[in-house]
Amino acid sequence: MIYTFDTLRITDDTRSIHKADLFLLTQQNQKYFDEQKIPTLTPKELLTKYDLDLKIVGITGTNGKTTTAAAIYSMLSDLGYKSALQGTRGFFVDDELVEPKSLTTPSILTTLYHLYLAKQMGATHFVMEVSSHAIAQNRIESLPFALKVLTNITQDHLDYHKTMQNYAATKSAFFQDEGPKLINKEESLVQFNPKGARSYAIEELATYQVLAYSLEEGISGVLRFGSEMVDFHSPLMGLFNLYNLTAAIGAVHMLTDEDLAKVCQTCENFGGVRGRMQILSYDPLIIVDFAHTPDGMQKVFESFPGKKIVALFGAGGDRDRQKRPLMGNVASRFCTRVYLTSDNPRSEDPEDIVDQIRSGIKTEVPVIREMDRKKALERAIGELEEDEILLVLGKGDEEYMEIGDKKIPFSDSEEIVKILKNKKS
Repeated sequence: MIYTFDTLRITDDTRSIHKADLFLLTQQNQKYFDEQKIPTLTPKELLTKYDLDLKIVGITGTNGKTTTAAAIYSMLSDLGYKSALQGTRGFFVDDELVEPKSLTTPSILTTLYHLYLAKQMGATHFVMEVSSHAIAQNRIESLPFALKVLTNITQDHLDYHKTMQNYAATKSAFFQDEGPKLINKEESLVQFNPKGARSYAIEELATYQVLAYSLEEGISGVLRFGSEMVDFHSPLMGLFNLYNLTAAIGAVHMLTDEDLAKVCQTCENFGGVRGRMQILSYDPLIIVDFAHTPDGMQKVFESFPGKKIVALFGAGGDRDRQKRPLMGNVASRFCTRVYLTSDNPRSEDPEDIVDQIRSGIKTEVPVIREMDRKKALERAIGELEEDEILLVLGKGDEEYMEIGDKKIPFSDSEEIVKILKNKKS
């Protein structure tokens, strides 16, 4: 990849050196760079050269990164700060989509280029999701974070990290400096440098502590910070979104030092993220969510206490196999009916993936297997009773299905809308 900064073409790929003016020498590519005849600079030098002094906010965690990052971005904008957002949904500056979605955390050169563009467009803050892969591969090299935020650490990506201990250690490595950080007080797996740290929690004493809350018709809560107690309200749903909102409020308060009540008021304007607890129909109630881990699924299920829950989901191929039976187990404990289907099988047989999910179901809950996700959606919606909720999990706002090495267009939301339309006609 080659990016143009002013008039200089900069690359971090040795295969593109002949087309560039400068080579970005990173910890990732250093071993491939063999005395090439081209001037080099490091990420730190590039940051200095273009005075990329934006306040960078990094959010990491197994679940909640996207919603927390988007909430911080939204709140900053409502408070009058021009901000940028980089993550799974793409790269945005001041509500304008500059580049479409790609990796959660791209290469350091891409991030530096996004910082450059954000600065050119007048942004003062840069909110970014930070994946465990990016931490392990040092794709955040030399970035001067103004604040680091932890949402949680639960099982995921063990195909890469191998063990939960390694995974937790990778996440924890992000929080070893003395800079400002905001930590979920209820997350026991994280190890962090206490210098510069504040915390947030719902069940424990914390810097930003939710004293009382209601999850009826959205989210309402009372937040305590020191001697202050402030109300906040949000149209979002679910206990996990209460955690995301609390993290976002604390982060924006730390970043701006604005009045806490003023920060809390901005919660009302954040409508959430497409594909994250997105309501597609109220009658019947059908919700799409990205939850694809046992913990993420449980948090979604717990958002509907006392309700009859029907779940439709699968699991991605060529990824953490250990979580599959755990996903089935969680669904069997909360649901009255389960539809197991395909979800980005990649090189694996979808039937094998479903078998592994099914092995974790130990209750008598009815299980319907349908590998064609479109047909599974049609059946689930057609069989939905008036007093049931359908939760379609795993893909969120993805617009494709990965089968083999191909990405075939497919959107849960679009398919559900079509099915409902056909059902009414």
